[in-house]
Amino acid sequence: MPVIELERVSGDYGFEARDENGHTIKMDSSPESGGQNFGVRPMQMLLMGLGGCSAIDVLSILKKQRQEVTDYRMQIRGDREAGVEPSLWKDVTIEFHLYGNVDPDKAKRAVELSLNKYCSVSATLEKAGAAIKSEVFVHPSEAK
Repeated sequence: MPVIELERVSGDYGFEARDENGHTIKMDSSPESGGQNFGVRPMQMLLMGLGGCSAIDVLSILKKQRQEVTDYRMQIRGDREAGVEPSLWKDVTIEFHLYGNVDPDKAKRAVELSLNKYCSVSATLEKAGAAIKSEVFVHPSEAK
């Protein structure tokens, strides 16, 4: 069972979380709510987790299909519920940017499989009511 340890290390709300392998992440609240911009907001970290989870899936699927991905980037945007506590993610849009010799249809299918079948973070957010949309862009290797 994974174990996460969290300790306050900066100001009132600056925390460092550490997993069982010693990997760390800094977290903080916004300056408007008393934080000091020491680290990532916890809700933003959910979107980062979504990006990481889906990226691993997509790249793994494309590797098995012998697609030549030379670079990979994502942009994730999210809107939260307004005026309620807790304020959950309601709309999330992910742009997948793949560079290299990649078949666009295979890239789109890999994204669909990730978001609808394999990515546990995607499933968690959707069960909490988030609508996740995606766009896939395939670029030649030399363009960024």
